[in-house]
Amino acid sequence: MRKMIVALLVGATVSAGVYAAAASLTVSSGTLGAGNSAVAACQSGTLTAQYATSYAAALPGYKVGIVTVNGLDTVSATNCASKAYKITLTGTGDTSLAEITGTTPASGTSFTADFSASNIKAADILGVHVVISG
Repeated sequence: MRKMIVALLVGATVSAGVYAAAASLTVSSGTLGAGNSAVAACQSGTLTAQYATSYAAALPGYKVGIVTVNGLDTVSATNCASKAYKITLTGTGDTSLAEITGTTPASGTSFTADFSASNIKAADILGVHVVISG
């Protein structure tokens, strides 16, 4: 009986310590940890993406070339200028077909990424995902 009481007390103490440690975690948009936090967007406007195609006999068919992202805000107080970006082309089941990373321009309203070397058939593209972070 005595061993059982000691085991229960130890278990309760460990549980309380873990709970207290978890309760003390803080999360903000600039740090990574456990918890929830709203992350503000660097712009309120919507970005649009379009891509150019060219015929590639080796595929055969049309392949994706330059992806252009429009609607970039580089002038407001909380803008997306000079931030890291990732553009992902996706196919069936939202599977990543190719990805390019870079930095948004310091000025202007658009930026581009060249997917020509990826040799991806335009017919296989079902989505274009753009993430801007930083």
